[in-house]
Formats: sequence, structure tokens, C-alpha cells
Amino acid sequence: MPAFVLGVVLAAFVMRQLRSSMLEVLSADYVRTANAKGLGERAVLVRHALRNAVIPVITVMGIQLGTLLGGAVITETIFALPGLGRLAVESIYGRDYPMLEGVVIFSAFAILVINLVVDIVYSLIDPRIKLAGRTA
Repeated sequence: MPAFVLGVVLAAFVMRQLRSSMLEVLSADYVRTANAKGLGERAVLVRHALRNAVIPVITVMGIQLGTLLGGAVITETIFALPGLGRLAVESIYGRDYPMLEGVVIFSAFAILVINLVVDIVYSLIDPRIKLAGRTA
């Protein structure tokens, strides 16, 4: 039940984003060109359309993972599950400020790592996107 509570809203948002992105990409010129060249429908969808449509979705998923960490505070408290969210709430009630600082720093580090992974995945999916340290 807690996983359902956390995941259903985020999954719906990601699916809606993917759908609108796919509809936009499917009307692009390069998709029509791939269809005109005689490529199969599956190849056009996977190689051309999905590869370009998934870039905004990855951005949304990276942001949603940060929201997921914040939503876990409420969900863990309601369902009485052990986790970072409940630890933060118990630290607030117990006035254990060093523990609360540790939870906040760990959460900030997790979001930082998630954003780094999103940037790396961008460069893997679309080679036109260059990382800052790479020279062409």
C-alpha cells in the first residue's frame, strides 16, 4: 500500500508527459521521413520517436524522485514505516538537531546524485548533448 500511494501519482504524471512528448515527436519531419523510407513501424517508434521523446520524460523523472523523497516523509509517518522520513519527523519531535541535519544533508546529496545521473543519461541517449568536461 505505501508503494502504491507513492507511485501512482508519479507514474500518472510520467505517463502523461511521455504521451504528450510522443505525440509531439510523431508529427516531426524526421519521423515522417523514416516512414517514407519504408522503415517498419516498430523501428520508427523505438529508434526515432521514443529516443527523442524520452528526454523530457527523464527530466520529469529526476524531479519526481526528489518529490518522492519528500512524499516519503508523510507516507512513512502515516504507515508507521521505518525510513528517512520517519527518522526526520522523530528527530524534530525529539529535538535531535544533529540527526535532522544528517537526514537533510543525506537527502540533498541523494538529489545531487540523481541530477548527475540524469545528466549522464542525457548524453547517452542523445549524443548531441555534450557534458561540460568533454571536448569535441
